[in-house]
Amino acid sequence: MTTIAFFDPVAVPATPDRAEEVRYRPTTFASSLWAPGTLNGPAVCALAARAVELGFGTDDFVPARCTIDLFKAARDIITSTRLSLVRSGGRIRVVDVEVLQHPDDGPEVVVARGTTVFLRTSSNPPGERWQRPAEAVTFHPPATTPDDLAPRFASDTPGAGPGEWEQEMSHHQNSHRKRIWTRAAPIVPGEEPTPFQRTVIGAESASLISNWGTTGIGFINCDLTVAISRLPHGQRIGVEADVHIEDDGVSVSNAGLYDADGMFGTALVTAVNNAAAQIDFTTVDTSERYREA
Repeated sequence: MTTIAFFDPVAVPATPDRAEEVRYRPTTFASSLWAPGTLNGPAVCALAARAVELGFGTDDFVPARCTIDLFKAARDIITSTRLSLVRSGGRIRVVDVEVLQHPDDGPEVVVARGTTVFLRTSSNPPGERWQRPAEAVTFHPPATTPDDLAPRFASDTPGAGPGEWEQEMSHHQNSHRKRIWTRAAPIVPGEEPTPFQRTVIGAESASLISNWGTTGIGFINCDLTVAISRLPHGQRIGVEADVHIEDDGVSVSNAGLYDADGMFGTALVTAVNNAAAQIDFTTVDTSERYREA
């Protein structure tokens, strides 16, 4: 049976100028639909989030904001991360991360970088502030979901309510607002993703549901910013398109992040025209990787 995870750890023995370290070999589950031999955004973001949390996460600090710049296509080759603590104070902790790749025939290459801001939890200040009222909430997760890794989709198609979820992507290739109810795959074998890791992996779908239109998806995101007020509950993350604007080959999208208890954060992505490699979900079968799970 195939192991379902984005990466397999690979031990690199120590040398006189380098201590022993762990690097990662991408699996087929990390492959991208944009181009052969490249990695998908959730896999790259997942590895960055895992490194930050393992390096500097604690119970009394919540990872309130995570920004990852995806400025170079990640290849299907050995990959690693590098951390740097920028600030560690009483209420705020800031950590930088780089995602590096190691070609056989050249020097290491940085393909992504990010910053995570951890904030100390406490209690809310006095007073009342505006929040979206319950009757204005349009994201309602499925009443039940099978215990699998396959995402479910919904959209505001005429005659369909926001609670009508299904697995078939081709039914939602339209110009309407979209939603996804997704479960994160393990980043490495045998290690269940943490709530923060699930959030980052799920939030990367903000680009998909916001930039996906009548002919497929032709915008590719070059970043992801996740902002949360709390860690999510449960295995699945919901992402709902909230704002989308596009001009001259550049798009900006904001999406709400949900768990079964309600909204807990937002995801922001910017994207650039990639129509030369546009993905048409009426002709591409995305279900095979989920069948393995």
